[in-house]
Amino acid sequence: MSEQPLRVLLVGYGRMGRLVEQLAGADGEVEIVGRLTSVTSLETHAVTEADVAIDFSTASAVPGNVAVLAARGTSVVIGTTGWQDREREVRATVSDFPIGVLVAPNFAIGVNAFFAIAERAASLLATRGFAPYIHEAHHSGKKDAPSGTALMLQSLVVEAGGQTVDVSSTRAGSIPGTHTVGFDALAETVTLTHAARDRTAFARGALEAAKWIKGRHGWFTMRDMLGI
Repeated sequence: MSEQPLRVLLVGYGRMGRLVEQLAGADGEVEIVGRLTSVTSLETHAVTEADVAIDFSTASAVPGNVAVLAARGTSVVIGTTGWQDREREVRATVSDFPIGVLVAPNFAIGVNAFFAIAERAASLLATRGFAPYIHEAHHSGKKDAPSGTALMLQSLVVEAGGQTVDVSSTRAGSIPGTHTVGFDALAETVTLTHAARDRTAFARGALEAAKWIKGRHGWFTMRDMLGI
């Protein structure tokens, strides 16, 4: 008998939620059991059927979403950004429930490898007189700036290199996402860039995260999933 598909609830049905559903249809290992756009609709029967919820909603909705899902015993993959100032509150909410939560500002496998490369570069260069900086560009509809990915890069580079890091942002057109980390010295510059050609890498990573988190308990990141 074949293994049953992972039952996934989509919380937030915007551009990313629809793309996750499209890719899940071709995956064969994932079944979308609900599509929700508000906290109140989390009270629907679809929640009780889901193994994992994937949240691509809004920053203000995340704490309420997670509280309802945790109480229902549904593990959560959170791709929404801009709510991290309430992370302590959200962690406290889920700590009493036997669920798994995987949080990532960016689910693309290449981006998460890029995090590790930028961190290593900072430890080699920022400690030797190179001034680090970060620039990111996204489509005009992205609300938060800097992006969650840029803020994660900033945190990693600051910790590894021991210097403050200037971050700048561009919002224009339909740019899927480009992040550059630079290290500038008197006579030379090193730049590292990750560019997304489209959003499928983010959606595929979210589906892989949903498969990975099933059956796990605790708070995780993509580093845990990838063993970085």
